[in-house]
Amino acid sequence: MGWGIIANLDRRPAAEPIAALFGSNSSGNSQPVKSPSRSGVFEDNADARMEAFAESISFDRRLYRQDIRGSIAHAEMLATVGLISSEEFAQIRDTLREIEGELDAGRLPIRFELEDIHMHMEQALIDRIGDVGRTLHTARSRNDQVSTDIRMWVRDALDKLDGQLEALQHAFLGRCERDFYIILPAYTHLQRAQPVLAPHYWLAYIEKFARDRERVADCRRRLNRCSLGVAAVAGTTLPIDRDQTARLLEFDGVTANSLDTSSDRDFMLESAFALSVIASHLSGWAEEWILWSTVEYGFLQLPQAFCTGSSIMPQKVNPDALELIRGKSARVMGNLQTLMLLVKNLPMAYNRDLQEDKPPLFDSFDTVSAMLELAEPIVAGSELVRETINDRLERGYLDATTLMEWMIRKGMPQRRAHHLVGAIVGEAMRRGVSLANLPLEVMQSHAAEIDESVYDSLGTKNAVAAFVSYGSTAPDQVRAQIARWTKILHGCSPETSPGSADS
Repeated sequence: MGWGIIANLDRRPAAEPIAALFGSNSSGNSQPVKSPSRSGVFEDNADARMEAFAESISFDRRLYRQDIRGSIAHAEMLATVGLISSEEFAQIRDTLREIEGELDAGRLPIRFELEDIHMHMEQALIDRIGDVGRTLHTARSRNDQVSTDIRMWVRDALDKLDGQLEALQHAFLGRCERDFYIILPAYTHLQRAQPVLAPHYWLAYIEKFARDRERVADCRRRLNRCSLGVAAVAGTTLPIDRDQTARLLEFDGVTANSLDTSSDRDFMLESAFALSVIASHLSGWAEEWILWSTVEYGFLQLPQAFCTGSSIMPQKVNPDALELIRGKSARVMGNLQTLMLLVKNLPMAYNRDLQEDKPPLFDSFDTVSAMLELAEPIVAGSELVRETINDRLERGYLDATTLMEWMIRKGMPQRRAHHLVGAIVGEAMRRGVSLANLPLEVMQSHAAEIDESVYDSLGTKNAVAAFVSYGSTAPDQVRAQIARWTKILHGCSPETSPGSADS
């Protein structure tokens, strides 16, 4: 089994044999060793069943790059403060880089009795350089080590996620000019409500994903504190320099309390929440486009490269990618629940329960990243079916609210105008005509104040042109928002809060 970063978790079921997990790299190819975590206080070796139950190497192996980077920084700090020599640091650094190359190539044997990635790194170092390797764990514990590793991993994953969200925003923005003159019905309660420009829809998704990026950036800011140096739970009596380690690992600073740091998984919960909101946004978009692509709607043609066929019905072109995006969002939300339940009643500082935090977190990042990877080309490659949209556009009396507001501008109280327009719409429905085609005398029979100028506000095109408020579907407002987002996405970083109104 290779050690490269994997797209999907392959954590074995509890009943699967250890040998099946580790394959040709199992402990049969190397001499069993006693875990460095078992000190001289233990007289007996661990039971093999305990080793199998407690291992986490099947999923935390993907932290190896972060573990090696953190170990090199820790060793450099130890050399700076005089706890190891500069020669020992160079030997540790070079050997860890050599080990990293073997891990990249999938050549390092896995020993399940070593439990996790941290013990594998330490034992591989000891196997090669002996006592010099045994100095690396000076002034640190696996507790602060794993916290630092996972912070770095999440930080990298959030950066990737932000890039994918930005790419999806670009895909929606790229549609805005192309679809500018297409008018779509906006829905409330899944009933036709008011007419909007198609780019107004696309801009709405850009705004949603902007808030997602803000959450990602905020989460990254809060997690970017270095845990190394708090050791197991109380700190260390050795003269270390935590700030140096933080700088080497590109953290903004260090965590302030050793007890809190040892137990803190807030940054994982925040990440899982941010991922769940992204998944919710993607699921809602997928549901909308699934509906739009049906014969009943006929608004949208999806790129066939992201659709599948039927094993029995040859005419079918199914929106499976969108359906899977909608379905996989449930996994992401379930993972958030798992993490919340995992930490809800743990006593202060580290508990082994926290080993189980990584599989749901990794799965959420993998799943959302895969969803975004598909969403971008689907958005860019889909086409609105203009003929079908236009043929049906005047159905549903999308200009009724515009008529009501025309009456309000003439001085009529809103509630009276609301009631009268309802009656006028009822009349148009009985006659089977649109409001724009309803004779003036019929409207005047309900409200004598109505004159011929009302027709300047009726019909979907006139209704869209009548909007004036900031943030509306008014053409000049939509143009301004396209220009705003073009400037933001082509000239500003996510840290500048792309969703704020004054960006």
